[in-house]
Amino acid sequence: MSTERELVFTSGPFRLAGTLTVPDGGGPHPGVLLLPGSGPLDRDGNHRRLPLGISRDLATALATAGIAALRYDRRGVGASSGRFLRTGFHDNVDDAAAALAALTAAGEVDPERLFLVGHSEGALTATALAARGGPVAGLVLLAGTGRPGTEALRWQAARLLPSLPAPVRLLLRLTRTDLVAKVARNHEKILATTGDVARVGGRRVNARWFREFLSYDPRPDLARIHAPVLALTGDKDLQVDPADLAVIAANAGGPVETLRLPDVTHVLRRQPGTPSLRAYRTEVRQPVDPSVTDSVMHWLTARSR
Repeated sequence: MSTERELVFTSGPFRLAGTLTVPDGGGPHPGVLLLPGSGPLDRDGNHRRLPLGISRDLATALATAGIAALRYDRRGVGASSGRFLRTGFHDNVDDAAAALAALTAAGEVDPERLFLVGHSEGALTATALAARGGPVAGLVLLAGTGRPGTEALRWQAARLLPSLPAPVRLLLRLTRTDLVAKVARNHEKILATTGDVARVGGRRVNARWFREFLSYDPRPDLARIHAPVLALTGDKDLQVDPADLAVIAANAGGPVETLRLPDVTHVLRRQPGTPSLRAYRTEVRQPVDPSVTDSVMHWLTARSR
């Protein structure tokens, strides 16, 4: 069992709002800051088009292990102020630092036992934040890349191609469109912009975030981190190369444990057979797979005693 309370904090001029889940029983408890993937996600990890619920499921699971967890709405989402499209990658790291300070100050939490748990972009956010120094006892990197954003997104484009619907693949062949090259050209267009927001392919994108993400290489920051790391990726991930687990392990400055979970996808659910993005909508009707939550809980529990 657990209780939840609203936790509001500031990051520069912005007011950010989240939920602190606290286990029953006497505290102070070990604490986890949950950092979500990319996109305008609310505190539960939901996008208006796809209710992923990753942060919510992790917070619930952690409470059963006696671990408190803070999750929050990103800028311009839910009860948080700001504008999502004008928020950069490094702004997200600043917001995470403010959230960690709020978690540290929470009376229910032991400031000597604070951990970062990030999914996808959140894994990079956790890496960049921990590299700044501060009270972090360990990191859990879920579906995190170990290479610069440009390399990661080009790998993603190549990996996604076989999973696209047959009519789309046929159209690409008929028009002689090289999907990876097209993605690279779009990246070049974004890197040439200077504003916070740009129009690419007929739609508005958060250009500053893309410029910073494409240029960010996590390896130097990993080398600055001496706290223990758990890096976990599913072998059905279409958006992050599972081989990056070895890159993370090779570059981290402290002890690293890596897990490559069978049949687990980027959204941390189980998907038998050939992986497909189209299956996400069905997958998210189920909670985060127990192989993920159990691995995270066991690792954190062992290091928070």
